[in-house]
Amino acid sequence: MVRPDELNKAFAAGDTAAVIAAGLAQEKARTVLDIGAGVGGLAKALSGRGYRVTGIDPNPETIERARRDVADVRFDIGGAEALPFPDTEFDAAVFMNSLHHVPVDLMAKALTEAARVTRRGGTIFVIEPLAEGPQHEVMRPVEDETAVLDAAGRAVADAVRSQLLELRGNVVYQRHQPYADAEAFIQRLVEIAPSRVAVIEEKRDEVVRLFAASATTDTSGRQVLAQPLRIYWLRVPD
Repeated sequence: MVRPDELNKAFAAGDTAAVIAAGLAQEKARTVLDIGAGVGGLAKALSGRGYRVTGIDPNPETIERARRDVADVRFDIGGAEALPFPDTEFDAAVFMNSLHHVPVDLMAKALTEAARVTRRGGTIFVIEPLAEGPQHEVMRPVEDETAVLDAAGRAVADAVRSQLLELRGNVVYQRHQPYADAEAFIQRLVEIAPSRVAVIEEKRDEVVRLFAASATTDTSGRQVLAQPLRIYWLRVPD
């Protein structure tokens, strides 16, 4: 079992992959479903720590890149609301900054599907940004996610109230995300949601200006945007 100081250290560092890995170790999970895997960053980090990871994302282009760049991880194309896996297939499931990208009317279904494919007594982590902080403000001209972030939080609360899931913990911590420059930040926005390309081109100058005003510089010279995140630590009832 992971020591409490290891988990606290991961929270203090704002290292989401380390937080998730520590939580999985505490729950003795080995098989993990990464829902909304994108280009495979989290899957790679967890696989490197010895977890057997499967990633799924609805975007074929990001899955193609993940398959190319991340070894020893299975990646499938599909939406969170219709997971193509058997019941109780995984020890744990993770939504890392992805539940709010599910259409609002399908968020409840996505959580139901995550509970279905996770074993009884297994763990589901939902990590969501708060609608505040420097990174949120820099991306606001491209997409103001306040409403969908609120909807994701309500979907989790509804899943707990309905006893679909049990809430084991709810922690807010600060992530400090490094970027080489404003263009790297913009590229990340496109990777997450390619549909943003047109509005990014329209708002590029404003985003670059806000990035310059909001980013800090770390010891290696990288530009850093802070973003508060909330992690819901959930359990599938027995």
